[in-house]
Amino acid sequence: MLSVVASAPNTLDSQNPPTPENLNSLLDPILKKYDLPALAGAIVTSKGLIAVGAVGVRKYGTDSPVTINDQFHLGSDTKAMTATLLGMLVEEGKLSWNSTLDQLFSDLAAKMNPAYRKVTLEQMLAHRAGFSDESWPKGKTFGDMHRVPGTPREQRAVYVAMILSEPPANEPGTKYLYSNRSYAVAGAIAERIANDSWENLMRKRIFQPLSMQSCGYGAMGTPGFTDPKKIDQPWQHMVLTLGVHKPIEPGPLADNPPVIGPAGTVHCSIVDWGKFVTAHLRGEQGQPGILKPETFKHLHTQPFGGDYGFGWLAADRSWAGGLALNHAGSNTQNFAVVWMAPAKDFAVLVTTNQAGGETFNACDATAAALIQHFAK
Repeated sequence: MLSVVASAPNTLDSQNPPTPENLNSLLDPILKKYDLPALAGAIVTSKGLIAVGAVGVRKYGTDSPVTINDQFHLGSDTKAMTATLLGMLVEEGKLSWNSTLDQLFSDLAAKMNPAYRKVTLEQMLAHRAGFSDESWPKGKTFGDMHRVPGTPREQRAVYVAMILSEPPANEPGTKYLYSNRSYAVAGAIAERIANDSWENLMRKRIFQPLSMQSCGYGAMGTPGFTDPKKIDQPWQHMVLTLGVHKPIEPGPLADNPPVIGPAGTVHCSIVDWGKFVTAHLRGEQGQPGILKPETFKHLHTQPFGGDYGFGWLAADRSWAGGLALNHAGSNTQNFAVVWMAPAKDFAVLVTTNQAGGETFNACDATAAALIQHFAK
């Protein structure tokens, strides 16, 4: 992919950065080539947003235009946010990267599969906990997980107990296997340590300090707003056979269940997502923010080798001056991708309200175009 080419949360506001460049003329040909409903892109540096655009419509076949303030689903790009939240709790001394599951869930230790007892938080955030790549517990379905009773926090507690009782897919600590379970458990750890829901913690610790006002969870938009003139946010879409676009009406069942929320249910505008990525770039530049610079830099490492750590995939790219950090996200109805170049102090972000078909190629082409545009 792309082989070619806290102490001061409001600092960016005080710098009065120039008006961002409009990227619509760059995005529109890609939208049309790949027949997407909508496409948004942004370029950010440690100083903030420098270019942004959004083209297309909220629902395919309508004339309801998207804006740069519309919400897009980030899917697994949520993982870096959850890891950032855990980094805050580590900084505060409330847990450590080496805290183990038997310590963090002592009440479950007796029922926990023995193989998981010494799995560390850091192993989970590097996808080396031994968890299966199946999101749902054995014998359970997407619908079953939506029907777990209680608040999202209570539902996650039930979910964690289920998956910790199952045998691992491989010996913990020995192998990388991407798993939504790891980040769901990590979110539940944050809930226990801070005694609040993951949703509330994200708002209080990340979204509010960074002025990410558009952030929410699950499918975008208000259920029941089916009149094209009243659609208030982008609808999600799937590409069926022969390139048919299937719009997905917003509602509780239009996204993954809250049990795996920390692994991938955040939505927000491309502008607000850029604020989160800017915070990471500022950390790389040694500047103060919602975390200490050294913690941000730790979040950009791969603690057990390989190419994954803390919600980021590492790759070597010439355009990045070496290390590039990347992640993509999709709930099978949206797609989002970010590429960050710490050495060059910039990142590109791409979102669309569609998955399937040529969506991946469209977003990859957009990211490449943004990188080339920044390099001019």
